[in-house]
Amino acid sequence: QYQRRVHGGLGVKCSKEVATAIRGAIILAKLSVVPVRRGYWGANSGKPHTVPCKVSGKCGSVMFRMIPAPHGTGIVAANAPKKVIQFAGIKDCYTTSRGSTKTLGNFVKATFAALKSTYAYLTPDLWVEQKLTKSPYQEFTDFLKDSVVTRKKIESGDRA
Repeated sequence: QYQRRVHGGLGVKCSKEVATAIRGAIILAKLSVVPVRRGYWGANSGKPHTVPCKVSGKCGSVMFRMIPAPHGTGIVAANAPKKVIQFAGIKDCYTTSRGSTKTLGNFVKATFAALKSTYAYLTPDLWVEQKLTKSPYQEFTDFLKDSVVTRKKIESGDRA
């Protein structure tokens, strides 16, 4: 169950029939699946339970921000984004929102945008190990040294 809910998708569809709209929304949600990154608040003990850092999302006039919270806090949010955040597998989180949040479509889309941006921030645990190489000056010192010597000979008139 822990590994199952690390991806989420959002789909919106309109249709004349309810069943067709639901089917279309499910297809769109499956097409818009994004990974959701979870992190810790404080010590790295136990399983990841909150967002890794402060993240925000925007849709229309709604600006939605998620802030990491300690164990046992729960999700401090309105009903609509709380369901989306719970579905993403985040257990503890503070939230804040601005704008016309009674437009539920934009409110949920802003929440989804904030969840999507959890992988946008590159933290040290996501850094790729890179082998350090010599700079071009270090790598080609002999060549550069020889070219300086021959250049001086050419300038002084000694043709070697």
